[in-house]
Amino acid sequence: MADLKFYTHPMSRGQTVRWMLEEVGEPYETEIVEYGSTMKAEPYLSINPMGKVPAIKHDGRVVTEVAAICCYLADAFPKAELAPPPPDRADYYRWILFTSGPVEAAFTARSMGWDAPPEKQAMIGFGSYDRAMGTLEKYLVGKPYITCGRFTAADLFVGAMLGFMLQFDLLDPKPAFTDYVARVTDRDAYRRAKDIDGKLIAEMQAAQPQPQPAE
Repeated sequence: MADLKFYTHPMSRGQTVRWMLEEVGEPYETEIVEYGSTMKAEPYLSINPMGKVPAIKHDGRVVTEVAAICCYLADAFPKAELAPPPPDRADYYRWILFTSGPVEAAFTARSMGWDAPPEKQAMIGFGSYDRAMGTLEKYLVGKPYITCGRFTAADLFVGAMLGFMLQFDLLDPKPAFTDYVARVTDRDAYRRAKDIDGKLIAEMQAAQPQPQPAE
């Protein structure tokens, strides 16, 4: 059995890594860390000094950052066939890192109400929200998957990010995005992951003290 431990909170980006772990299909242990308490204290800070989730520990090696975890797991468990052959990894790496870099920065800036003036857009990695999202949209049009004509960890990562943005109205629901997300999430591993985290969220909510009616 692989020594694989997953540190997460069900209401976090850990949902993407949960999906990846379910795709990998190897046994793993889950440790829930709580915002503002165990996430910001030892022993978890020895795993991730940033005090953030998700993280994994595999055979003594720690990996943080969702994109890095997805790439690592795809390589660590090749039987799952979640990484294309090395000669076909140009688009695989390109769009994983484009999504974790310019796309994430663009939607973060938009959600915070930050807009760089045109004369300063060259100073920031994503340029503008419209340019970043337009670049990804242009690539996805007419393509069922990121590369090799089949599902890989790139589709999992890009699909999870776009799905999040669509869910919270951070992205225009253009067909290139909505059709792609619907296609890459139509998988048993995705449904299992959502079911696991959904049940954990329900348990947490049920355990919260209920407000008492005023007398």
